[in-house]
Amino acid sequence: MPIVGTGIDLAEIARVRAALDEPKTGARFKARVFTTGEQAYCDARGPGQYESYAARFAAKEATMKALGLGWGAQMGWLDVEVVREPDGRPTITLHGKGAAAAAAAGVARVHLALTHTRDLAVAQVVLERDA
Repeated sequence: MPIVGTGIDLAEIARVRAALDEPKTGARFKARVFTTGEQAYCDARGPGQYESYAARFAAKEATMKALGLGWGAQMGWLDVEVVREPDGRPTITLHGKGAAAAAAAGVARVHLALTHTRDLAVAQVVLERDA
């Protein structure tokens, strides 16, 4: 299958944690960047929630890079959602401007890999079109 684009991103877990825990702006950051489904998944992770949030932040950035788009007028944070396949694998669901850009590029499949250490979260995205 022809590759439409690839993207990779690295997120510092401490920075994502600080943004989420900021008393004045943390709730707004969470609502602006993460879908309700992502929030439910991450919050259910207990102490591991910050790693999960950071991995999803990296996945959103990696997806934008794979599509060749930037955050802002071209695409919003909520246009990219990390969801779980029935077998537990993470994947990307695109909404709004993200879905429109993927359709225009002929994207048929999205592949997502997530990993993290104690300090860093990494996401890699590969976009494919049909042959």
